[in-house]
Amino acid sequence: MKQRIQTLRLLLGLLLFAPLGVRAQLVATPPPPSQLTLDQCLQFALQNQPLLRQARIDEETNEANIRIGLAGWLPQVNLNATGQHYFQLPYTVFPNAEGVNVPRQIGLRNTSTIGLAGTQAIFNNDVLLASRSARPSRQLYQQTTANVRIDVVAGVSKAFYDVLLSQRQLDVLGEDIVRLQRSLKDAKARYDAGIVDKIDYKQAEISLNNSIVARKQAVEAIKAKSAYLKDLMGLPGAQPLALQYDTLQLMRDAVADTALGLDPANRIELQRLQTQKALQEAQISFYRWGFLPSLSAFGNYNAAFQNNNFGDLYSQRFPSSYAGLQLSLPIFQGTRRLQNLRRVRLGDQRLDQDIVATRNSINTEYEQALASYKGYYTDYLIGQRNLALSKEVYSVVDLQYREGIKTYLDVIVAQTTLRTAQLNYYSALFQVLSSKVDLLRAQGSLPTSY
Repeated sequence: MKQRIQTLRLLLGLLLFAPLGVRAQLVATPPPPSQLTLDQCLQFALQNQPLLRQARIDEETNEANIRIGLAGWLPQVNLNATGQHYFQLPYTVFPNAEGVNVPRQIGLRNTSTIGLAGTQAIFNNDVLLASRSARPSRQLYQQTTANVRIDVVAGVSKAFYDVLLSQRQLDVLGEDIVRLQRSLKDAKARYDAGIVDKIDYKQAEISLNNSIVARKQAVEAIKAKSAYLKDLMGLPGAQPLALQYDTLQLMRDAVADTALGLDPANRIELQRLQTQKALQEAQISFYRWGFLPSLSAFGNYNAAFQNNNFGDLYSQRFPSSYAGLQLSLPIFQGTRRLQNLRRVRLGDQRLDQDIVATRNSINTEYEQALASYKGYYTDYLIGQRNLALSKEVYSVVDLQYREGIKTYLDVIVAQTTLRTAQLNYYSALFQVLSSKVDLLRAQGSLPTSY
């Protein structure tokens, strides 16, 4: 018996807490993989970014509002029931045989009525507006979600490249520190041997200290930029984030087709304005045809129960039923309809100006993005060439210094040139990748399906 009671308690506990566990699984953010590529970051962001989740919730809310508006076309059925008891029956005056009006009490003390009433809209301007607005309203919220997706993809991509840039800068500074440590060791050995004075190794120590400070700054920058990337992805700050990338793939991704022209119709901003204009046209039609009557059919069925004895109230039924049509015609509304019609027409004209302004803004944004991309891409190509040259120069100067041909000042200059070339190259590479994102967004061709 005790085992049965314990088993029942266990089953009851599972039934009570199982829904909570299921809800926790639905709400909790799934952990990302240990190392994320750009595509994986975008996939995670498109599933977990709070702004995008809110946009989807707004879509569902709008869908519910559309169904509420369209429900007016369906039959509306109501059940009404009343019951009352007379302490004093009402009086009604009736003339007697002599023509004298005599007050008399009529009716029974207990009455109850149960009625079933139904209406069906045949023509109604309000419900017609809901029908006309359903499709553009649904489309507008879908476009809003698409706009948020574009923002998420663009923001996550650029933040991803920004973190990679800081990581590559950290690698460059680490390599530079290794070279400087070796140079410092060689300069100190030459000074101890009496070959050179202490200026060389002092300069090496100064350069090494500067690189160590720069590396510390890069480490802190990676932390801040990673936190921003996790925020854009919808990833909790406590979860670790490690990025994975292929340098050759990044170099291939840096190339964009600059010969592709601009079609403003591809931009989501212009599409949303066109949808808003369709909604405005539905409002114009609503007020334009506001003088038309509303027509509906109705039917009622009532069952009345009356008896002086409450216990026998429902022993006998007195039914009645009827059906008919109801016509409602607005005759004069104080020019309200005309003023509303004027207001929505002005709103439509304002939308036309918004479309013109948006087209101009899109063209300006595209030209700026194209110019920025071309400039960064040229910088990237030159930086690639300068990096190869600076590596060659440093190798030669370092070898000549070890042979006693060059001074240590020449080595410092070559090292500084190499470090600058490396930093400039990676900066140009990730800048051209970020500018490509801006260019694709300006063209309206930024992919958002991952």
